[in-house]
Amino acid sequence: MPGLDETLESGAPPICAILRGVRPDEAVAIGTALVEAGVKVLEVPLNSPEPLLSVARLVEALGERATIGAGTVLDVEAVAELARIGARLVVSPNCDPAVIRAGVAAGMAVLPGVMTPSEAFAALAAGATRIKLFPASSVPPSHCRALRDVLPGGTGLWAVGGIDAANLADWLAAGCEGVGLGGSLYRPGDSPALVGERARQVVAALT
Repeated sequence: MPGLDETLESGAPPICAILRGVRPDEAVAIGTALVEAGVKVLEVPLNSPEPLLSVARLVEALGERATIGAGTVLDVEAVAELARIGARLVVSPNCDPAVIRAGVAAGMAVLPGVMTPSEAFAALAAGATRIKLFPASSVPPSHCRALRDVLPGGTGLWAVGGIDAANLADWLAAGCEGVGLGGSLYRPGDSPALVGERARQVVAALT
């Protein structure tokens, strides 16, 4: 099953689809629509209905084609459950060194949420090599550029929150490695066809 590095190295666009609110009975259909449209990093936030079941079904169905993981990961117990079902990605809204260390120890890509240089360096000290700028909508893309000026080379910054097809190129141009898209790709109740069409538009915005 590909990790985040392998997925990005394969040429997949640096886009993480955030499937907040997805249900287990629709997760595979939604995930398949995204992967076929070119979006190959999928995150199910843990405040979704039965999120671990959704993650497990996505891993089983799409784990050889995409990087599957969870968001809103707030404790080490959740990290252990994700590792058990084969997830390869841990995303958090905050910077918790214990969660970071647990995810790294389990061999998963970890994206802790940060906003300030102090939080970013705390995440790196705990073992993270990528960080999630959140909520990105609260700052301009130049905030990413300013953080990159002081962070160690090779640190991957991902902008999450308020990102869509209209502005994602601005964040990537500012030095972000990737972006996370939630409501601009998927909202509860959306059909796989609609999600796939949105994903194709987002991928096309990068070309």
